[in-house]
Amino acid sequence: MAAQDEREPLITPALPANRSGYGTVEDARDAMSKFVVNNVAGESGRKLPQYIAGLAASGGALAAGTFLGWTAPTDKPLTVEGEYGFPVSDEQFSWVGSISNLGAALMCFPIGYMMKLIGRKWSMLAMVLPLVFGWLLIIFAENVAMLMVGRFFLGVGGGAFCVAAPTYTAEIAQPSIRGTLGTFFQLMVTVGILFVYAVGAGVDVQVLSIICGVIPLVFGAIFFFMPESPYYFVEKGRYSEAASSLKWLRGVQYDENAEIEDLKQADEKVKAEAIPMLVAFRQKATVRALAISLGLMFFQQLSGINAVIFYNSAIFASANGGKEMSSASIIVGGIQVVATLFASFVVDKVGRRILLLVSDLMMAVSTILLAVYFQLKQDDPAKVDDLSWLAVLAVCLFIAMFSIGYGPVPWLMVGELFANNVKAFASPVAGVFNWLLAFLVTKVFTNLKDAMGEAGVFWLFSGISLLGTVFVFLVVPETKGKSLNDIQRILAGEKLNADEPAGLPDPRDERDERPSQVA
Repeated sequence: MAAQDEREPLITPALPANRSGYGTVEDARDAMSKFVVNNVAGESGRKLPQYIAGLAASGGALAAGTFLGWTAPTDKPLTVEGEYGFPVSDEQFSWVGSISNLGAALMCFPIGYMMKLIGRKWSMLAMVLPLVFGWLLIIFAENVAMLMVGRFFLGVGGGAFCVAAPTYTAEIAQPSIRGTLGTFFQLMVTVGILFVYAVGAGVDVQVLSIICGVIPLVFGAIFFFMPESPYYFVEKGRYSEAASSLKWLRGVQYDENAEIEDLKQADEKVKAEAIPMLVAFRQKATVRALAISLGLMFFQQLSGINAVIFYNSAIFASANGGKEMSSASIIVGGIQVVATLFASFVVDKVGRRILLLVSDLMMAVSTILLAVYFQLKQDDPAKVDDLSWLAVLAVCLFIAMFSIGYGPVPWLMVGELFANNVKAFASPVAGVFNWLLAFLVTKVFTNLKDAMGEAGVFWLFSGISLLGTVFVFLVVPETKGKSLNDIQRILAGEKLNADEPAGLPDPRDERDERPSQVA
């Protein structure tokens, strides 16, 4: 955050003495003119190219969504019907389903170094290889080991996208649309899941896997034509290429000089403030940011989302007179897409905190309803004959509430909470923690269900969601419209002055909001 005496009204910015070699009145006027052109009324430049590039990058999330949703339509065909010609036990399939999370956790740190070395764009394009290789192993699998290895490689590619795509999106986006573009990733994940649910209902496992294997290739063909992050070019001293990237993203009429200077200053600041990991974790702001990030990831994975997805087919079947509904998973996937799309429109308007609070509270209500339903069913199945509609409503409500808050927002906030000089090692820690929790929950859920019963599992999840609501209310700050420096001051315990409007950060600090992966 710039010092208070440097903050000026937006239309009359202060010109630093030696920022770009300004020496004459004409130079100063020219600089003033460029600043006003680029910043009056907030921002200039076209937004559509940024949306296009953001959506193209989120094509990796679509590929990730397909492997995340693949287990739902393939469970019975592989374990019961033996579609692949070799036996797959429930225990083996639980490993097939969960091992991709280990592959994703493995890539959280290496992908940061790859982005530093070869750029954000080429790092994402490189992840097409493990995705295609993983699908090939699954398509031509002759035993369970090939299925597991294929799923592991899918996790490697998908986990890398969970770091690279949000980073790329944040670096190409102007602050006014950063939150909206940040939700594109989760939106495309849900679209990928819905796609697999819908296609999987009509084709066999091998055909489904072939279709899923084509998606990374389509992503690569489209994303190849997108620009590299201008922040990466500035890191490498390739300023003309950074200017070309900004022209692509903001439009040919955009004067990129001021933004290039901001990027240079942000890069110099990151390099000057680079600190060892142990030193970083002695800072109050970093400790609080890590605690908040890990807390959000914990409550996201232990909200009960896996249990609700697991039981949705059985719940819909009970509402359908005991007959299995092939459309149940499609309905759930559709709700995810619509709710996540809604979140992308409102996240920059209503804020992160309110979405998290509403999401977690209503998820708790939903799992309480499911716990009561399963408790009554356990005591006397006849009692729930006329209450199956309530269970269906609870499932739909849970999926919708998860998708507007705890689905996309934790990933978005991880990119906002850490200072640039600690993001290189702090953000991947949050990612690894999330994927390991996902592996743990997916792997032990069946054992937990056997030990506690269906009702006990949902009572547990409802209690965790209520704790998550309290956590958000007491601990999580609002980051909407705040610069990174403002967020760091809040995490350090400072109170922002009333005359420091969060929506108008100093333009020289604007680039501090771009993620930095490796110092």
